[in-house]
Amino acid sequence: MTVRVRFAPSPTGYLHIGGARTALYNYLYSKSVGGTFVLRIEDTDLERSNAEYEKLQMDDLNWLGIIHDEGPDKPNPKYAPYRQSERTEIYQKYALQLIEKGLAYYDFCTDEELEEMKERATRENRDPVYEGKWKDPAFFQEGLKKVAAGEKAAIRFRAPKKAFTLDDKVKGSVTYPENMVGDFVIVRSNGLPVYNFCCVVDDHLMDITHVIRGEDHLNNTVRQLMIYEALGAKLPVFAHVSLLIGQDRQKLSKRHGATSVNLYRNEHYLPEAMCNYLCLLGWSHPSEKDIFDKAELKDVFNLERFSASAAMYDIEKLKWVNGEHVKKMSNADLITLVDKEPETDFFSKQTSEWKLACVELLKRYALFIPDFPKLINDLILKDDPEMTDALKEILAWETTPKIMSFISSELEKVTSEFVTEAELNGWMESVKKDLGIKGKPLFQGVRAAITGHDHGPDLKFLVPLTPVSVLKKRLQHLNK
Repeated sequence: MTVRVRFAPSPTGYLHIGGARTALYNYLYSKSVGGTFVLRIEDTDLERSNAEYEKLQMDDLNWLGIIHDEGPDKPNPKYAPYRQSERTEIYQKYALQLIEKGLAYYDFCTDEELEEMKERATRENRDPVYEGKWKDPAFFQEGLKKVAAGEKAAIRFRAPKKAFTLDDKVKGSVTYPENMVGDFVIVRSNGLPVYNFCCVVDDHLMDITHVIRGEDHLNNTVRQLMIYEALGAKLPVFAHVSLLIGQDRQKLSKRHGATSVNLYRNEHYLPEAMCNYLCLLGWSHPSEKDIFDKAELKDVFNLERFSASAAMYDIEKLKWVNGEHVKKMSNADLITLVDKEPETDFFSKQTSEWKLACVELLKRYALFIPDFPKLINDLILKDDPEMTDALKEILAWETTPKIMSFISSELEKVTSEFVTEAELNGWMESVKKDLGIKGKPLFQGVRAAITGHDHGPDLKFLVPLTPVSVLKKRLQHLNK
């Protein structure tokens, strides 16, 4: 059996983080079993659907590297079209088949009548169910005549009076009791199908074998099970992945911060880092790894390692994951990206060897690519360091002015643009032997004099990156 999975977003806004995770899981599973990943656009909500959002969502998926095998732009003639708005005739055909079998019927109830049913159920403290006369088989023929005469009507599915059980790959056995739902609309009076109906028809006709989606769809599933049965369609394997929640343990929403992929793109997150983190929200690596690329998962991703528990979305963990992916990048790629950042004129003018040493040093401190220009400025180019209490304390030691005086005189002897590691080592040795300064006063005194900080990167890596002119100005600033 060829595995076919799908991601079916509604183009009513930007791609949500939860939707991106669902798309990622479908993509990864299809790759792990050599299957097909289908992108289907559920745009039957004509008022809210927008072609621009469809494009933006596809752009975000492409940015994440979640590339579909079939979709509106990659049609397979056997399954096209892939936009539900272009499949209305197909839904009508299957709805009429259900009517012919007596499994659905035309409903002419007005909105007022339906509202009255709902209010009556509320007064009687019971779930609202459809109680209109049109469900009675005695009115079935009358309904057909009214439609033939041109009257508009919704098509309502006749819910079977029995329990349904779903064997879910994440939630286990889920039983929906009899009478959990009453007869429900599958096609509105304006001719447009509802989600639960067209979703099943599409999955059936597109040969979808596995439905991997969010837990919030679990309540919809009983209606879909009924429709599958009515159509005589083969049931796909279901996997309802856990909800995403915020720190307050409530469903992830805008109040928790950025929830759309587009915003994270603008905040300079790396696409592989986003995929890495999203994958961990409900799925665990068999080797218990936290950091990995999508390509690494081809041989290990499966449906057995999903967690049924809600996954907490932690922006700080995401930042950390992004930083780890920055560290994993090749120095050549980092140099290319840093060169493209604004305010990197100094970086761009340096030699390849200097750039290589710079990114090698700074990538251990950067969480994002735009951090590099800031780190270069703060650690390498800043010549008027802030007088923190810790720095003032070191400068007040009786040994530090001696170190500063010695380094100032040594800097005057340097004829190149940068100090070498060998020259730095010579200074350290002279301070130790000639000035008799050792231990903490030596190491922290030299650091304070050269960098203007009480802590930071290893001096043997940092100092050769810092222009001599900057070192001189720092010392002048510290001597004021």
